[in-house]
Amino acid sequence: MDKLAVREAVWRALDQVAVPDSRFHRDYTMFIPDFAGSDQAVAQLTAHPYYRQAATLFITPDNCLEKLRWQTLRDGKKLIVTTEAGLRGLFLLDPAQIKPEDYRYAACLDGQERMGRPISLREIQATLNQLDLLVTGASVVNAQGIRFGKGHGYFDVEWAVFYAAGLVKQTTPVFAVVHDCQVAEIELEPDEYDTVMDAIFTPTRTLEIASAQKPTTGVIWEKLKPGRSQENLVLRELRQWPR
Repeated sequence: MDKLAVREAVWRALDQVAVPDSRFHRDYTMFIPDFAGSDQAVAQLTAHPYYRQAATLFITPDNCLEKLRWQTLRDGKKLIVTTEAGLRGLFLLDPAQIKPEDYRYAACLDGQERMGRPISLREIQATLNQLDLLVTGASVVNAQGIRFGKGHGYFDVEWAVFYAAGLVKQTTPVFAVVHDCQVAEIELEPDEYDTVMDAIFTPTRTLEIASAQKPTTGVIWEKLKPGRSQENLVLRELRQWPR
């Protein structure tokens, strides 16, 4: 299967409902956009028992998840976010340490680093213990919960890092938020590093995936692009841990 061809077909449909990015306009190779109806998708997600039970979430910096990050703070949950490509590591957004009137700004990409504070994997281990729920966007996802993003592999690496650090386990739920047009009727075989979704939320429906498999390989260092483990602060921290 040609993933690029599938992405491009979905992007053509997505172009009818997507919200342009302030920097990348409609270049979907550079970002995962917000879209018409994302608030309905988020409302379904926040009604889910896994979200209700979660105290600490990891939510990717995708544009379609800004409303979710805002709602997470309003619901009093701690939020771990990553910077673009992990170049500046991870940040903690703690609603107890942010003024409520600043929650919306904290939820956007420009605000998260100003309103939050840097946090290491070690500190997450020591103070938060684990991540209760992970949420990501996607370029394409199928009904079996297999997703792929822009082509950089960021989310699968993030899962691998958290798994290697003991912050997630195979039973940790993982959700995706997408537009209906991003749910493609395609057959995919997950690679060893693919993180399969437990549920997919669109503006019109929720797809639950039974027995979603999560990778247990940790970071496959030899598959990373040259220099990535040094550029990404989280990978750099993990690589320095004793084996």
